[in-house]
Amino acid sequence: MVTNLSLLRLLQLVSPSLPIGMYSYSQGLETAVHDGWVTNAEQTGDWLRGLLHNGLGKVDAPLLARLYDAWQTNDIEAVTHWGQTLTAYRETAELRAEDRQTGQALARLLVKLEMPEAQIWQKRPDATLATLFALAATRWQIDKADAIAGYLWGWLENQVLGAIKLVPLGQVAGQQLLQGLAAELPGLVESASQLKDDEIGGSCFGLALASSRHEMQYSRLFRS
Repeated sequence: MVTNLSLLRLLQLVSPSLPIGMYSYSQGLETAVHDGWVTNAEQTGDWLRGLLHNGLGKVDAPLLARLYDAWQTNDIEAVTHWGQTLTAYRETAELRAEDRQTGQALARLLVKLEMPEAQIWQKRPDATLATLFALAATRWQIDKADAIAGYLWGWLENQVLGAIKLVPLGQVAGQQLLQGLAAELPGLVESASQLKDDEIGGSCFGLALASSRHEMQYSRLFRS
């Protein structure tokens, strides 16, 4: 039996131990908990499910697919276009800063991992996590659908880890959330892959409101 190296690379790319600082961001969840919108495991599941289906599944996932295709053909103009499109969908300064900071951090890591194409993205203001994630996925020969699923899983796992600290939830409750929500990821990957350019788009008003309020929150653990 031969282990698929691309699978191992994907596991590396979505690992919470990847040194890009994803653990520092709650994406509005900290404020949602602080304001009493999310107080238990059921409400946490509803919050995360809403973001997956109305946000990531309709914006991040289809744009990641296009970034993947652009890197496959070395079309830097398309890479830039779709990365900037993703930034335009971020509704608050915190969310835009998170994307830029994690994207630049992943670029620095990829340079250290002998991927010189990431060099120019270390300081580019339009760097996004999806842009550099797609670069790594193509160069490590990770299947596109698997890459999208991994991207969604990485986001979900980090959010659940944040919820365990913030709500707070027990470790078992966190695993139950992961098990339930992970079952919805294949459908999101499939639907995202079928979206046309003019069908991309989604908005989560609660996320935008929570994120903007988090910028002024008196005491906080997370950067967003």
